[in-house]
Amino acid sequence: GYGHTVPLSDGGKAFCIIYSVIGIPFTLLFLTAVVQRIIVYVTRRPVLYFHIRWGFSKQVVAIIHALVLGFITVSFFFLIPAAIFSVLEDNWNYLESFYFCFISLSTIGLGDYVPGEGYNQKFRELYKIGITCYLLLGLIAMLVVLETFCELHELKKFRKLFYVKKDKEEDQMHIMEHDQLSFSSISDQAASMKDDQKANEPFVTSQSPTSNDSSLNN
Repeated sequence: GYGHTVPLSDGGKAFCIIYSVIGIPFTLLFLTAVVQRIIVYVTRRPVLYFHIRWGFSKQVVAIIHALVLGFITVSFFFLIPAAIFSVLEDNWNYLESFYFCFISLSTIGLGDYVPGEGYNQKFRELYKIGITCYLLLGLIAMLVVLETFCELHELKKFRKLFYVKKDKEEDQMHIMEHDQLSFSSISDQAASMKDDQKANEPFVTSQSPTSNDSSLNN
């Protein structure tokens, strides 16, 4: 958060804390859900299309696609908006405008540069709404680019270096316990099935030996 509009009363500060505690997780969930849906159409399907249709290596296509997507994002959300802000804001040069775009879209938000603060600015309300839409779309684009780079095979290998490795003895113990549980469950099931079969079998009445002898004598 940045800007010069801040709560001054105790009630306003308490409401701001409660609203932030509830609003920030929902915002993160919303951005995550949107990014997961966008990345299917922006990253995964194009990479698979060039890999299957043209026969290129999937890793090479993924790297080229990530670089192209990163260049497009930097152009449309950093370079071009910085030029627009340098024109619309009287006291900003191009470097200051680019600095504002970077600080805002990287979620740092220092608040030293805030656009649309001049009261004599034309269409100030519409300008504020446009800045809000730009920041929201820019955050989504940045998350899509980061997720695209994180799916690269080389970065996955690099991340595995920081994973905590489990001891082999612990893994074997877990496997042994799992096998014992599965074996005992199978034996219990077999025993219960035998009991059910015995219960379902019809009773056979055995003939006494005296009755057999009498039938033979007759």
